[in-house]
Amino acid sequence: MFYAGAAREAMSLAIDLRGQTVLLTGGSRGIGAAAVQALHDAGANVFFTYHSAERAAQAVAAGLEEHVAYTRCDLADAAALPALIDACFARFGSLHTLVNNAAIFARNPFDGDDYGSWHQSWERTFAVNVFGAADLAWLAMRRMRAHGGGRIINVASRAAHRGELSFADYGASKAALVNLTKSIARGCARDGILCFCVAPGFIDTDMAAVELGRRRAEVEAEIPSGRVGRPQEVAQVIAFLASPLADYATGATVDVNGGSYVR
Repeated sequence: MFYAGAAREAMSLAIDLRGQTVLLTGGSRGIGAAAVQALHDAGANVFFTYHSAERAAQAVAAGLEEHVAYTRCDLADAAALPALIDACFARFGSLHTLVNNAAIFARNPFDGDDYGSWHQSWERTFAVNVFGAADLAWLAMRRMRAHGGGRIINVASRAAHRGELSFADYGASKAALVNLTKSIARGCARDGILCFCVAPGFIDTDMAAVELGRRRAEVEAEIPSGRVGRPQEVAQVIAFLASPLADYATGATVDVNGGSYVR
């Protein structure tokens, strides 16, 4: 009887997103591409964006066209975001979950000599990583409320919590996402809108490639698990948070970093 009960419980914990539509930003590569696949495999319709990697976006969607669609979008362009929400609705007729995954990252050290470059990096990083995410969340809520609620999943970073030496603008932008998550969770639960955050550590993606190329051995040495994470490991958490299994965890940030930063 114990094993039969355990089997029934395991079946009830399956992630089932059939009938759900997910809008995901930055789905052409890395964590985003893995999340598109994981969400699709759980039964969701997925509408994702890319910025410059059109061929990569085509590759992600190849063979999934009935339930996966994509479009180009610059998240720093606030005027383009309402059309993105409309395009998702035009394709799938609904919007249940927004995943704010797209982000930019570049080294921007405190001891640099170019003030213009320093300021421009902060401005662009926040335009994409924070303002784009916050604007899309605000726009998506208008659609979600019409069918009784929805959920927003923000992809932050370990950098949000520990402070960064060479890319403080990126870390600060991700800290803002963590706080945005808390604010949405507290302020919008009454409308049935839930909000979660995922904070990955080093993951083997194009974004991390330059930094890992410089000091991979050093990075892996500080991770108790002894390795850099895989995009699929973050994608699985995103799919879980997109499901009803996570409802009562609204406002939470889930760390996915191999134990390299434990709060």
